[in-house]
Amino acid sequence: MRPKRLVADPSEWALFIDIDGTLLDMAPTPDSVVVPPGLVLVLEALAHRFAGAVALSTGRRVCDADRLFAPLKLTTSGVHGTEVRTSPGAERTMLVSPASPELVEAVTTAASTSPGVLVEPKGAGIAVHYRNAPDAGPMLKLELARIVGDRNDLVLRPGRKVLEIIPKGYSKGTALTWFMGQPPFRGRRPVMIGDDEGDESALLAAQRFGGIGLKVAGEHFSRACADFDGVPSVRAWLAALAGGATAPDASASELRIG
Repeated sequence: MRPKRLVADPSEWALFIDIDGTLLDMAPTPDSVVVPPGLVLVLEALAHRFAGAVALSTGRRVCDADRLFAPLKLTTSGVHGTEVRTSPGAERTMLVSPASPELVEAVTTAASTSPGVLVEPKGAGIAVHYRNAPDAGPMLKLELARIVGDRNDLVLRPGRKVLEIIPKGYSKGTALTWFMGQPPFRGRRPVMIGDDEGDESALLAAQRFGGIGLKVAGEHFSRACADFDGVPSVRAWLAALAGGATAPDASASELRIG
């Protein structure tokens, strides 16, 4: 099923979209990403065209997604499915208790020996970013694996120059599965767009519901196996779905799907 069929009848489909590396280019730190002009309007138009069946699926907290795309507050799953907003503008719901201060302290101590590493407590999860210290990756993975140890309530999840400690049993895939049981997503076919290892569970979940998972080329998916060449082509395609607008930073030649 080619994604261009979405344009023919959006009432059949639901969109789930990752943020970093999919909607927004990667940046040295989470706070330094840039939201291009017009993207918020594109997302708003998509939500209208798909009758609300559009959700952000992100490792960020829901409140961070709100800050990026203000004043828009889409349906969102945050921190790999550990917090959700079930409808546009609704209050955020925490599904898991925040990480304990002892866990945050242990992770911070482990990361402190590597200059340039950023520890980001995110409610139920903790992210350790090493984009500015790439050589620290192997050591950090060993130290964080030691901290998680034999605990049966946590998992260590790698990403694009980031390692995340997340409660076991939660993922972007579990969030997508939950949303697909709720209106306005129920009965539709999901399209999940993602670029990273943390998106793979949702890409697979979309296929289980008879939908499709679309991969974005970058540090995780190669161009040979990806559906999009990069972030600009994702934004161009979404702008076209929203009603034919052209994203300011993309050309039609960058789009490999459809």
